[in-house]
Amino acid sequence: MALMGTKSASSSSSSTMSGWTYDVFLSFRGSDTRKFFTDHLYAALNQKGIFTFRDDEKLERGTFIAPELLRAIEESRFAVVIISQDYASSSWCLIELAKIVECMEKERLIVLPVFHYIDPSDVGNLKKTFGEAFAKHEEHYKDNIEEVHRWKAALTKVASIAEWDLQDKHEAKVVDELVRKILDNLNSTYSIVHKDFVGINSRMEELLNLLGMGLNDVRFIGIWGMGGLGKTTLARVVYDRFCHHFEGSSFLANVREECEKHGLVHFQKQLLSDILIERNIHFSDVQWGSNVIEKRLCYKSVLIVLDDVDQLDQLEALAGERGWFGRGSRVIITTRDQHLLIKHDVAEAEIYKAKELNSDEALQLFCRKAFKKDHPSEGYVELSKKAICYAQGLPLALEVLGSFLKRRSPDAWESALGRLEEAPQEKKILDTL
Repeated sequence: MALMGTKSASSSSSSTMSGWTYDVFLSFRGSDTRKFFTDHLYAALNQKGIFTFRDDEKLERGTFIAPELLRAIEESRFAVVIISQDYASSSWCLIELAKIVECMEKERLIVLPVFHYIDPSDVGNLKKTFGEAFAKHEEHYKDNIEEVHRWKAALTKVASIAEWDLQDKHEAKVVDELVRKILDNLNSTYSIVHKDFVGINSRMEELLNLLGMGLNDVRFIGIWGMGGLGKTTLARVVYDRFCHHFEGSSFLANVREECEKHGLVHFQKQLLSDILIERNIHFSDVQWGSNVIEKRLCYKSVLIVLDDVDQLDQLEALAGERGWFGRGSRVIITTRDQHLLIKHDVAEAEIYKAKELNSDEALQLFCRKAFKKDHPSEGYVELSKKAICYAQGLPLALEVLGSFLKRRSPDAWESALGRLEEAPQEKKILDTL
């Protein structure tokens, strides 16, 4: 059926990082589903940034199937096979399907079948249009009957996988379930934890207890602590892990600093654009923007991160009330000011205090920056302990110190650490801290 791929406009870099070119390969009979279910599914995948291979409908159907098609199947993580009434009448579709099953059996591909208003038993038992189609294939390809048998075995195999039947569900629900399943699998396959995120897992578990993921209430969760403790990193890891569970999401970074440059209206527009996937959102007044957020998002389940907030008006403009957002929504606020959260009616039970790294975690993070490994090099053990003592468990301080001292001699370490203890004169470190 397909000869070449069209990439989604918002492609996922995670595919190539993990050995796949595409997240999803769509296999379908164009005349049956292209302008309807397949188009809706492709648009939903594209909206979520899932890198999808779909054929070019402008290609002439008389051309032999190209090697690029088979390679695209091999380089995809998932294959969504939309089996419609005339799917089996297309030798192109059956060639695709045989290749898909071959890759599935090698555990290189996850297959997600969708039965497009047909009885799955008709597919597995080759009844009705499926039996008729294979009778014609056996006559047309009688000189290559083994290939037809391979197609038949592939179709029977895929029909045995219990997935989605459009006879029993609304199309929009099936599209939503497919996208969520693919995102769940992608996020479990592609690690979101950066190699330098030392100690992040235990902190994330504590925060998840406050978030109550899956419950239908609306929660405002605060993460507070001094600068350099990793509040933003923690919020980002949680956001990356769970954003696909919501109908919309937005991560507004550096609110304190960016508000001074661009104002609150800029952030209100970004929030709406991220969640509604709209570019042309026009208003010039903060109060008007707050009204738009409330009216447009009050029925949507959303995940929002407001990072590094330092003024109450920022919270009032971007997440004024819990009623602005639909059931199940979560708003995560990172700040250095605990009282700011209290003033915005964030309950004490919903506030997480960011913690310093313990001595083992601090040494590990520092060594990764200073030596590119988890322990000090020979001759630097005591100096490293001295450095982490100075940083007092602050991740940012450890990273800056480790990078600053990297590839310097022990004497240079002694001199630099001595000056820092007397008075922090090293400008690069001081500016960051």
